[in-house]
Amino acid sequence: MKKLLVLLAACSLGMAVNAQHLGTEYRLKKVVTVPGRQGVAADKNYFYISDTRGLYVYDHNWNLVNKRVKSDSDPLFNNPDVNNGGANHFGDIDVYDGKIYTGNEYFNLGRGQNISVDIYDAKTLKYIESIPWKPESGQVEVSGLAVDRERNLVWLSDWVDSRYVYAYSLETKQYYTKVQCRPEPYWCQGIFIVDGTMLLAADDGESTYHIADNVYKMDITGAPFTGLVDGTEPVKDTPWSVKTDKKGAVVKRTGKIAGGAMGGKVTLLREMTDFRRAGEIEGLCIDPNTDDLMVLNNRGTQIILGMSQGPFTGEGYTGEIHEVYVYEKIK
Repeated sequence: MKKLLVLLAACSLGMAVNAQHLGTEYRLKKVVTVPGRQGVAADKNYFYISDTRGLYVYDHNWNLVNKRVKSDSDPLFNNPDVNNGGANHFGDIDVYDGKIYTGNEYFNLGRGQNISVDIYDAKTLKYIESIPWKPESGQVEVSGLAVDRERNLVWLSDWVDSRYVYAYSLETKQYYTKVQCRPEPYWCQGIFIVDGTMLLAADDGESTYHIADNVYKMDITGAPFTGLVDGTEPVKDTPWSVKTDKKGAVVKRTGKIAGGAMGGKVTLLREMTDFRRAGEIEGLCIDPNTDDLMVLNNRGTQIILGMSQGPFTGEGYTGEIHEVYVYEKIK
């Protein structure tokens, strides 16, 4: 009997260790209102929420246990060594090995500047270090990030131009590679990596018309190191057009450029038709204890170029509501 109990305990422990796997079908379990509008992350002890200007920590019963919100005297967003002290936006986040990983930037009307990966202690919420952005990669905004636990990489999404996701090495703190999303899940807000698959939350619905946003998946296994190399490329006027001189010729620059990329096949995981109202989908993650899929959504306000323009007063809203939707894995 003792041997049987030991065996059962070992099996239970193995199941817990091997949790955080992707399912193919999910069912809504509950909805939790939170103070942050950006990202959600989970480890075995806590849930983490990011707001545009803050971080919140909850126990697994959704009791608030810690928070840190930006104020003029708090350097939460002001790392002069990386973003020149000019940042106003956390996007989706991830938590790994006792650290919270955030994409930090100055965002205004559809464009990001002063980008960095800022890392905080998950227990104290104190700043630890940053991984600087490489604009030569082609990335122009950071809407969210995810730690690739198997390959020791951190991946970044781009809301402005969601054709690519970008990876940095956690060992070298240098740009690693990028993957082209095919087809593009435009206005990507949050990402998460599980079983070699990247989940992408795309704000590709339309809140004004009650059209649902979506969650996609993409296999990223085998993405090779490409780094930055010496080369020549066209100068971008916008993410989708090149700069020309007075004669109409394409302006080029010589220097470091992205050394290559891999194509990734994007497929639909879930249309989020069970949100209480179509709005602005944000971050997502999988609970390592339960395999629950957790997705943050904002509802009640009109969104233009990624920024809230005020409530839908005709529907009775007086402000934006932030909610985490918790889905249990069915299969």
